[in-house]
Amino acid sequence: MARVIRLAHSPDSDDAFMFYALAKGLLDTGDITFVHELCDIQSLNERALQGELEVTAVSFHAYAFVADRYLLLPHGASFGDGYGPMVVAREPLEPADLRGLPVAVPGLMTSAYLALRLFEPAVEPRVMDFDAILPAVKEGAVPAGLIIHEGQLTYKREGLHRIVDLGVWWKARTGLPLPLGGNVIRRDLGPDLIARVSRLLKESIAYSLSHREEALAYALAFGRGLSREDADTFVGMYVNDWTMDYGEAGRKAVALFLGEAFRKGLLPKMPAVEFAP
Repeated sequence: MARVIRLAHSPDSDDAFMFYALAKGLLDTGDITFVHELCDIQSLNERALQGELEVTAVSFHAYAFVADRYLLLPHGASFGDGYGPMVVAREPLEPADLRGLPVAVPGLMTSAYLALRLFEPAVEPRVMDFDAILPAVKEGAVPAGLIIHEGQLTYKREGLHRIVDLGVWWKARTGLPLPLGGNVIRRDLGPDLIARVSRLLKESIAYSLSHREEALAYALAFGRGLSREDADTFVGMYVNDWTMDYGEAGRKAVALFLGEAFRKGLLPKMPAVEFAP
């Protein structure tokens, strides 16, 4: 009997690139049928809280709230290695100006927002869909916005100014990449099925990295207007060696990120950072 595994991820070029081989049936998955579900990251975080999905992308921030139900997969993560989510504004501001400032954010459980709170705890968040943030800042609806995804490459073209790159800030402080998103798998699938699904997801990532041109051509459809050059850059930022394997530094970065948030009262408890095989 076929086993259906719902595989949920963001409708972004990097995730599309990562799961290209599975989406197009290029791997032998045996009796496992993958059903891809595309949602924005805040919605994925909320669905993970309910334990609804067998496999899903989540923010590392959200992982702190679902670790009792999900294991982290040892691949599929996005790290900002000296780059990452940014706060941008219409006017050139100083980082100190963020204290008490209304800032549009893409969700209160995103890693980008948690990193911003670590940087400046006193921001006033205004939750918006991630793709509404750049227009809102440009039009003056909010004085500043926390941008993720493609906006990191395009904000200058909108005439906006960068206040802080949180990936740069984190790397300067810790020497480590900023953990942003990972893939998790539900614990109740059992060790055999978890291991099989984990292997297939890793094979999908490896396939795309070794067939970059065809995977990138597929991912372009998810780039929301990015040029091929920008899509290539964006995919390279978030699907790379860190994605194939966290390594010791990646695992240390996750534990440090969540541990620091817990110590500063931004998380109710410190989760056990546990990985599937």
